[in-house]
Amino acid sequence: MLTRQIIHDVVGAALAEDAPWGDLTSELLIPETAYATARLSAREPGTFSGGAVFAAAMTLTDPAIRVDLAVSDGDAFDTGDTLATVTGPARSVLQGERVALNFVQRMSGIATLTTAFVREVAHTSARIVDTRKTTPGLRAFERHAVRSGGGHNHRYSLSDAVMAKDNHLAVLTAQTGLSVTDALREVRARMSHTTHLEVEVDRIDQIEPVLAAGVDTIMLDNFTLDELREGVAIVGGRAIVEASGNVSLATVREIADTGVDVISSGALTHSVRSLDLGLDVAVDAP
Repeated sequence: MLTRQIIHDVVGAALAEDAPWGDLTSELLIPETAYATARLSAREPGTFSGGAVFAAAMTLTDPAIRVDLAVSDGDAFDTGDTLATVTGPARSVLQGERVALNFVQRMSGIATLTTAFVREVAHTSARIVDTRKTTPGLRAFERHAVRSGGGHNHRYSLSDAVMAKDNHLAVLTAQTGLSVTDALREVRARMSHTTHLEVEVDRIDQIEPVLAAGVDTIMLDNFTLDELREGVAIVGGRAIVEASGNVSLATVREIADTGVDVISSGALTHSVRSLDLGLDVAVDAP
């Protein structure tokens, strides 16, 4: 998903936003001939993500910049570790610094939080997945970071799967006059055989009517732990069971212990703290 073209387009737009007419400060303060070496260093431990994005922010600023990554996406690191080395014209390194850091700090923050979630459920077969609660325009970056942390991605966009939530079902049944089961069966009949069908329920009594329609995944939304256990028993392997709602580091282990297959959490991307990474720049003597 995180293709070279997406990186080029998003990073290019960010650089244009940050320096639409150049970097006035660097142009006035830094000699044109100055050459710099900079070290991307970790000021706290975490999981790395965004190496290609960090490098692109530098090289799109100036092709004369060289970036040597010391770690790969998904690697763990400790405080004080060098994650990358940047060399090139000092003005250009300073101009690209903030955009490069903004991306790699946020992506590594997402990867680090995801790693913590994944560790909490490691004793089960439950998958940790993200949601569409991503920063507009940055979905490919943020979902890549989730994968760097050992998590998985939900549907990428509205175009990728059928996912019927309570509002969809309310309109569908009201307009057709059909039961939920019959309405979903008609939907299934119109779908391509390669398309996945997921349906959200928020009550135990909704599970059987939805399963009777032959869905692929059933989402148990905001269920209590006891209700999750009961829901898993009712489904009995007839569909993938996803738990969603009220998922946090404090609750995810107990949710996984109920036997669900997938745990989705918007917090992985919408409530994350950027990791503290720094770029220490030294300007070479003339």
